[in-house]
Amino acid sequence: MRYTILLHYPEMTPEELGPEGWEEGEREFQAYATALDQAGVLLSAEVLQPSSSTTTVAVRDGELRIQDGPFADTKEQLGGTFVVDVPDLDAALVWAQKAPSVQWGTVEVRPSATHFENGAWTR
Repeated sequence: MRYTILLHYPEMTPEELGPEGWEEGEREFQAYATALDQAGVLLSAEVLQPSSSTTTVAVRDGELRIQDGPFADTKEQLGGTFVVDVPDLDAALVWAQKAPSVQWGTVEVRPSATHFENGAWTR
């Protein structure tokens, strides 16, 4: 079954983290992605740009609204995702608790309802 592991954490710039902190984070996430890949469960992974680069799109009352910045004003932002294919929720939770950001943010595990593959939606 497919699960998306969503990483929510406070955003920090490389300057705020310092060179050592930034490099440590990169090493930890590389090791995590490598472990998922070597286990044969990783389908995709994304590290997102800061929420300040977000653009939201909505239609309200028939009018298109395009707005700079994230929709949600929270302390934690969605920083990245890992999509895994594992047997069940318990297996997904084992991988989620190994995400480096579990130490300073929230890791959400959400099952996929469907996915798009080879030109069609699949359950």
